Amino acid sequence: MALRSALPIELRPVVTFAYHTGWRKREILELTWNGIDLQTRTVRLDPGTTKNDDGRLVYLDGELLEMLTAVKRERDLLYPHYTQVFHRSGSGIKDFRAAWDSACKAVGLEGKLFHDFRRTAVRNMVRAGIPERVAQQISGHKTRSIFDRYHIVSDADLREAATHHAAYVANEMVAKTVTAGDIDQFLEDVTNGVNH
Repeated sequence: MALRSALPIELRPVVTFAYHTGWRKREILELTWNGIDLQTRTVRLDPGTTKNDDGRLVYLDGELLEMLTAVKRERDLLYPHYTQVFHRSGSGIKDFRAAWDSACKAVGLEGKLFHDFRRTAVRNMVRAGIPERVAQQISGHKTRSIFDRYHIVSDADLREAATHHAAYVANEMVAKTVTAGDIDQFLEDVTNGVNH
């Protein structure tokens, strides 16, 4: 991700977390190590700590797990008493608009907002085949209507759906041993007025 590389190093884990989870900026920046268990590979937000007051549990895997493991090693070595996960040299990150705007400009994404990661994460989860209800739980969208505002169907989504649907139908036809000859015969019968 070019944008991540253009950001200062202390913001790269923040962006990685946002990209994978779709959490709000405040939820990410206020996350403490009390909410992370690398042994069980979980991140937990307690009820009352989120915008909608619901708790949240996310399981860690892949890049997200690797990133948090590295951040924990750095924290244990350099800032063992600091409780927040994401920081700038042992101090909380409050605002990073200038760094964000500069990085966006450097990679040709001027006008993008950090909040856009909520939409990106939802889209990626749905495209990965994660049930929408589960994606909604991970991202913290309380209602289906709000989730739907973030899950925007694009032209590419519609094209991909057509490809998947065609492949599914083709598999179904093979499973039912329908052959091209059967289809040709069916079409000939229809043309000749034969009912099936």
